Amino acid sequence: MTAGEFDLEDRSALRRVSGLSTEIEDVREVEYRQVRLERVILAGVWTSGTLAQAERAMRELAALAETAGSIVVDGVIQRRDSPDPATYLGSGKAVALRDLVRTCGADTVICDGELSPGQLRQLEDIVKVKVVDRTWLILDIFAQHARSREGKAQVSLAQMQYLLPRLRGWGESLSRQAGGRAGGASGGVGTRGPGETKIETDRRRIRSRMAKLRASLRDMDTARDTQRSARFRSSVASVAVAGYTNAGKSSLLNRLTNAGVLVQDALFATLEPTVRKARTPGGREFTLTDTVGFIRHLPHDLVEAFRSTLEEIREADLILHVVDGSDEAPWEQIAAVRAVLGDLGAAEVPELVVINKADIADAETLAELSRREPDAVTVSAQTGLGISALEFRVEELLPRRWVPVDLVIPFDRGELISRLHASGRVDSVEYRDDGTHVIGQAPKDLASALREASRA
Repeated sequence: MTAGEFDLEDRSALRRVSGLSTEIEDVREVEYRQVRLERVILAGVWTSGTLAQAERAMRELAALAETAGSIVVDGVIQRRDSPDPATYLGSGKAVALRDLVRTCGADTVICDGELSPGQLRQLEDIVKVKVVDRTWLILDIFAQHARSREGKAQVSLAQMQYLLPRLRGWGESLSRQAGGRAGGASGGVGTRGPGETKIETDRRRIRSRMAKLRASLRDMDTARDTQRSARFRSSVASVAVAGYTNAGKSSLLNRLTNAGVLVQDALFATLEPTVRKARTPGGREFTLTDTVGFIRHLPHDLVEAFRSTLEEIREADLILHVVDGSDEAPWEQIAAVRAVLGDLGAAEVPELVVINKADIADAETLAELSRREPDAVTVSAQTGLGISALEFRVEELLPRRWVPVDLVIPFDRGELISRLHASGRVDSVEYRDDGTHVIGQAPKDLASALREASRA
């Protein structure tokens, strides 16, 4: 059993149980609220585009909700020029949503957008159940799937950045620790004034925790930068696998490298970057990095928190942009991914579009994709279709950070000649009395080793 199969078995071993209480009485607590989703109703505001696009957005939201472990019982879309600034849907529609919640027995409403603190509070007041927006739902999924110390720290930081402006106090939580004239005649020096509210205490505690997380992540960044610098010094080219969530990036990585990473038909199955070595058909070595999937309106706080691991994309020599060819509108996924790549400063990195899932994709969709992306390679990571063509295209596009060599290498250092054949280019070989005369090109570290051996 591969490591990925162990991960999949472990992840499937614990699922939410339908029908248990979600403790909706606690929705007004200032304390940090973990999302506990069961029966949910989806709500979206359609402000632009076609109805088909709005419905696709709601189906994607449903897939996110199911990935988080919930049961979607219904969904509603409202046509508006812009979301209502008070309740997101508008007061009348919010009341209609409350009636639908009661009819369906739902305990959570998920809105397809990022709601302001005021919108969340007022909509909860009307529907009388927990309200979660798209951003918090994605953060919750990331929190469920994070496994490494770095991944957990990144998700926690993003959650706290999101939560900080949304803390709110209710009832006795707003009581002040006051003294002096504000708190009674018995107050003494240093106790006069309004004191500190419960909500301010929560904010101070969260800011302190965020500072510790950032410091911890900086230490991890240093180790990651060291590893990346070592790969660059060795002149090993790097390829990053990027794309929309559930496009098949991990499946492609497994097909190219036999990495055995987790493959699951779910959104955001991969959060931890996986780096594996691979070889082109010509024998050239390079690294292949699987990265977290992107999605429409990926939360900004999440991109910021994961920026260190996403640096692998910006620093890559080539991006394999994996697209789900079986999707209804894969060109919309391409646009969403390129928008995130632009935010990361990776728009200038050479890109090769890889249309995946060709074995189940519609022929007309594949034809349209090929028209829009004429340089794309069509593959199926599941069946192996087109993988050889992809490997040759990668070899063509990888840059060569080599230096010329023209040296005589002693016969007892034959392993260096073997390395030159494997990771460099040999133009000519001549056997002399004093050693092997080679002319060619080699990565910087190998060229240094060859020069040192020739001087010995």
